[in-house]
Amino acid sequence: MTKKIAKVTANVVATKPATVAGVDTHPGWHALRKLAERITTPLLPDDYLRLANPLWSARELRGRILEVRRETHDSATLVIKPGWGFSFDYQPGQYMGIGLLVEGRWRWRSYSLTSCPVTTRAAQERGNRIGSARGSRTVTITVKAMPEGFLSAHLVGGVKPGTIVRLAAPQGNFVLPEPAPPKVLFITAGSGITPVMSMLRTLVRHDQITDVIHLHSAPTAADVMFGAELDQLARDHAGYRLQLRRTRSQGRLDLTRLDAEAPDWRDRQTWACGPEAMLNAAERAWSAAGIGDRLHLERFAVSRPAPAGAGGTVSFSKSGKSTNADAATSLMNAGEQMGVQMPFGCRMGICQSCVVDLVEGHVRDLRTGAVHEPGTRVQTCISAASGDCVLDV
Repeated sequence: MTKKIAKVTANVVATKPATVAGVDTHPGWHALRKLAERITTPLLPDDYLRLANPLWSARELRGRILEVRRETHDSATLVIKPGWGFSFDYQPGQYMGIGLLVEGRWRWRSYSLTSCPVTTRAAQERGNRIGSARGSRTVTITVKAMPEGFLSAHLVGGVKPGTIVRLAAPQGNFVLPEPAPPKVLFITAGSGITPVMSMLRTLVRHDQITDVIHLHSAPTAADVMFGAELDQLARDHAGYRLQLRRTRSQGRLDLTRLDAEAPDWRDRQTWACGPEAMLNAAERAWSAAGIGDRLHLERFAVSRPAPAGAGGTVSFSKSGKSTNADAATSLMNAGEQMGVQMPFGCRMGICQSCVVDLVEGHVRDLRTGAVHEPGTRVQTCISAASGDCVLDV
């Protein structure tokens, strides 16, 4: 189950745009950067910043992989130190985009954050206790390698500590509120535990493990991500009840018999993440009980280019605008029709003046039919949407 991607919460559908959020937004920084740009020509300020520290950039979020920790035989946790502009005040359950240069191409996917958010207040409290909040300046994602997942396999088995990656700001609607509900039910399977792990760690940090039931399924005990930590959590907190189901020997969880697993499930706020069949069954059960508003779902779906001729929604990340465009309308025309200031030159695909970053989705070259993937740079005057896409404009 490759984790890029489209993420859906109950009653809310949200695609998973890996929007590269730059930090060049403060007026003062913008003025200084422009001044430095004049002084340092022909190199841009970012070129000099990279020489000083690869994580320093005014145009994009970056991070350095500090550690790769194996979780199971086919999954690993990546500890990442973000650079300038990253907000650690994300919500537990959100995901983050990561771009990695592999074989000369930037590959983008999005993965749930498994670390605990650090709010300004929490950082201050931590600083008061240990004299510094420096230790909290990292985030983690946990990746399961999938046969069809080129990037996931590379992250789990091939990426080296010290590697510089691009990051997209945390986002997503599958989140745990603050304060947490007094009674919580988590239903997870496989790598669906990853966003819930951030929630659990946050509950522990805030001392809010009061009444939590967690139903988790995995093929075998050896396939359980964070197995030792979950067991320790159950030993340390009487309010956390873990029920592990080994599907290879016990079969899959039957949500039509949920009363046997959690008799008061109708009274609980529930977060569920895992295979499509499990989530569909949960939707049916909660809908039949008339409590669909208490169910929060997260779906993972692989993003693929749309068939030729499909078109899609073109979103412009910096302007916050979007428009529907058919497969014959160039990205440049689509943007200009919305009032987006698009870079241009010859408008014939020759001068390269219109090149921008494609941060999410796919676009198709109107001349050759070639499909461009997220993380690449595309010519907007001769490219059209191939499904929903996001441009860094």
